[in-house]
Amino acid sequence: MSGPLIVLIGPMGVGKSTVGALLAERLGTAFRDTDADIVATQGREIADIFLEDGEPVFREFERQAVRTAVAEHDGVLALGGGAILDETTRTLLGTHPVVYLSMDVEEAVKRTGLNHARPLLLVNPRKQWRELMDARRHLYDEVARAVVATDGRTPEEVAEAVLDALELKEA
Repeated sequence: MSGPLIVLIGPMGVGKSTVGALLAERLGTAFRDTDADIVATQGREIADIFLEDGEPVFREFERQAVRTAVAEHDGVLALGGGAILDETTRTLLGTHPVVYLSMDVEEAVKRTGLNHARPLLLVNPRKQWRELMDARRHLYDEVARAVVATDGRTPEEVAEAVLDALELKEA
């Protein structure tokens, strides 16, 4: 099978980039983050894309970034928190080893509550995060081969749990 060795999905702030980089190191492969791809391609931060062009434009950039990364990358891939909102993206992920990194609302507020680079959480972070997760949780579950809770775990412990869940061995 071609494509990523692992695809990490989950809400903003759950640690996809941190855990993804650790997994890539442990597996002796490369790490790629579609949010970083979008920033590089567009030459501006995601928050600026949201503010200047709106969410629909960002979601189109995201859909294209995911399609490109899945086609080109054979290492560990992290997707933005909302990437799974797109039906074609969910279909595309159907044949890949996807892991949903989950966390509860208290952990989310600790990790993202005061971060103004999170355009979808600017007003009432706790309420907005709950609403986002109510809309997205079933989509994460739909495409995930495994779910790994991150609450109270170090990035190293989460990486280990991902490897265990997918029955992968370190390089």
